[in-house]
Formats: sequence, C-alpha cells, structure tokens
Amino acid sequence: MTTEEMITEAAKPLLMELDYADEAEREASANVTATTDAQVEKPRSKKEEIMSLYKSGVTDVADIVRQTGVRPSYAAQVLQTAGLIKGYFDLYTTTGQEQNVYTRFFRNALQFKTVEAARESVERIDRLYNYFERLGDRAGQHQAMVMALTGKNRARWSGKAEEAAIFNEWLMNH
Repeated sequence: MTTEEMITEAAKPLLMELDYADEAEREASANVTATTDAQVEKPRSKKEEIMSLYKSGVTDVADIVRQTGVRPSYAAQVLQTAGLIKGYFDLYTTTGQEQNVYTRFFRNALQFKTVEAARESVERIDRLYNYFERLGDRAGQHQAMVMALTGKNRARWSGKAEEAAIFNEWLMNH
C-alpha cells in the first residue's frame, strides 16, 4: 500500500464524521422548518427517540446515533437495558455484562470514586493478572490489562487524575 493510499484510508473515518456533522445539521434545520405552530409535537426524550427508531426498524447503533445525536455508548446502553440488543461494548458501557469468558472474573472490579477505591480495584486486577500468569493464560492477562486501561480512561475522563494515575502506574509496570 502506498503512502497516499494509507492517508486516504486513514481519512475515511474523519470524512464519515464530517458527513455525520453535515447530515445532523441538515436534519436539525429540516425539523425546524417542518414543524408549524399548529402541530407542535411534545418533545421526546433521547431515550424515547432511540427506542422508537429501533422499533421502527433502524437497528444499527451507528444509524441511531446519526439520527439522534447521542453518543454510541448511550444509545447502546439504552437498547441493552431494554433487552433489544446484546454484545455492544466500548469504554463507557458497563463491565457487568459479559464480553467474553474472562469478564466474569472482573465483574464490578472497576471503582475509582476515591483514591482508595482505585487502589482496591488495581489490587484486584493485579491478583487476577497474576492468577492468569500462573496458568500461562495470556488472554486472561490481556483482559486484566484491558480492565486497568478502562479504569484509567474512565477515571481520567471523569476528572479524577489521581485515581487515573493509580491505574496508569499499574499498566506501566505490566
């Protein structure tokens, strides 16, 4: 693959985001002009919009996101809670749902409300990492690392730098 082809390939997600932004802007202006004073519909919550779209046949989370303007994690969480979809996971979806055979070991392991809670989480992750290491199970060790990275990122994006640093330190040592 040439450098030019690689750049073109790498730009596709950005172009998709730009298309999404343009589409959302067009839809917003169309919604404003389509509503008249006589037929003002009661605004629905984002949750109701997501559910309505899914039930009307829009089953792709990305399509729902484009039409509602919510984050993929939120749309997926709404649909998973309602029992309409299974298997969507990203940084912000719950770690309480099984993604693979290893996630049951890490259920409710991530805590970062306080520095002490973050330390306890890292201790639990470390115990599991060492357990999988003794078994020679690299996939289990990898899951431990994924959990620590998830904890670090969630704490960081929640404005908890000290708690994020605890997860980061563990990651740097493994």
